[in-house]
Amino acid sequence: MHAQLGDRLVVEGPAAGVVRRDGEIVGLHHDDGTPPYDVCWSDTGEVTLVFPGPDAHVDHSGHEEGPEETRGGPAPAEPAPGAGRPGDFGRRVAAARRRQGLSLEETAGRARMSPQYLAYLEQRPSEPGSATVLRLADALATTLCALRGGDQELPPGQGRALLHPRMTDLSQEECRSLMSTHGVGRIALITPEGPAAFPVNYDVMDEAVFFRTAPGSAPAGAVGSDVAFEVDHLDEAMSRGWSVLAVGRAEAVDDPEAVGRLEEDAHSTPWAGGARTLWVKVRPTRLTGRRITAADR
Repeated sequence: MHAQLGDRLVVEGPAAGVVRRDGEIVGLHHDDGTPPYDVCWSDTGEVTLVFPGPDAHVDHSGHEEGPEETRGGPAPAEPAPGAGRPGDFGRRVAAARRRQGLSLEETAGRARMSPQYLAYLEQRPSEPGSATVLRLADALATTLCALRGGDQELPPGQGRALLHPRMTDLSQEECRSLMSTHGVGRIALITPEGPAAFPVNYDVMDEAVFFRTAPGSAPAGAVGSDVAFEVDHLDEAMSRGWSVLAVGRAEAVDDPEAVGRLEEDAHSTPWAGGARTLWVKVRPTRLTGRRITAADR
């Protein structure tokens, strides 16, 4: 028996021509396509390791074999750009894996699944069973809820505090490293209506923070005044996190050459969209930060 990813494993029923069970082969364990297989069953959506018996056969009808097709083979180190159309679950798994700095093979080993099946989950719309999601959550130091997107509309930090937390001050070098390149932070300033904070996409260049906004908007009111800029990260699964606070004067960037360089080097466009043509620079005069970890006992 030989198979390739995407073939169907059919288990025959007791009566001729009756299918007892079938499912898609989503993982191979041998390069030549011989058993066993990881099979995603059509009736339950669960994935199990299957050693086919004499009542099973492989249906290749979903493939048109050509000279360039191979059966099995190692999983790619990373999903090829544009390969498949991943669903939300696959995108969340891939993002969590990259945040941990793990390869497909490393993650699959931790989650006790084949690299081919993990690649399948990342590259195609999928809704695996709870057991599979729990193994992935454990391997990626996150939660089942986070991988399934159930926490997307909730404020961060709803998990329990560590039994023995420890808060430590960060050095300026650590603060710069955590803020480095780009991300989303909050600019805090005094407005005519009182103190306010606004989330903005930012870039760090030449040890200064830059963000784009629309002229006349509330964040544009930061220009010419002292402001606070805050960035943080929470590890929900481990109840750990850090925050960095930069304080300095906000200035408008009005030199055309400097603006052009910022436009060219910016890592992303503002998530809020719209015409945001005003670049604002905050060069920190004070940079502090703190980190929460588990205390050594």
